[in-house]
Amino acid sequence: MSLLGLDLGTKTLGLALSDKTNTIASPYKTLTFKKIEDVLPELTTLIESKKIEKLILGYPKNMNNSLGLAIERTNQFKELLEKNFKLPIILIDERLSTMEAEKILIATDMSREKRKKVIDAYAASIILDTYLKESRD
Repeated sequence: MSLLGLDLGTKTLGLALSDKTNTIASPYKTLTFKKIEDVLPELTTLIESKKIEKLILGYPKNMNNSLGLAIERTNQFKELLEKNFKLPIILIDERLSTMEAEKILIATDMSREKRKKVIDAYAASIILDTYLKESRD
């Protein structure tokens, strides 16, 4: 069983995949879109080819645990996923995932330009890794 981690932004969707043992989360790619529906064909192909059995979606709570505008966009995306894929969708608190991804990429001495292209996939891998760790407990 493979899992797909998702980090939804306003113009991008970061993707991460688990290994077959659901132990390791790895950044996969970042999709860009004008309308969120634009990502469905590529997601369909990925879900089928990688035999994805569960979607792990970042849930962007505010630092004070309140729900902001990004939650509404995430909930709409979750509904779109539910309509198009008959898979469980798990929401994972994603606070600080992008900042953690940025720290990892800076530590590898990656340029700002390159970081911008991959940061969402790395944030998705942190979201997926959080789920994997929680599910082992």
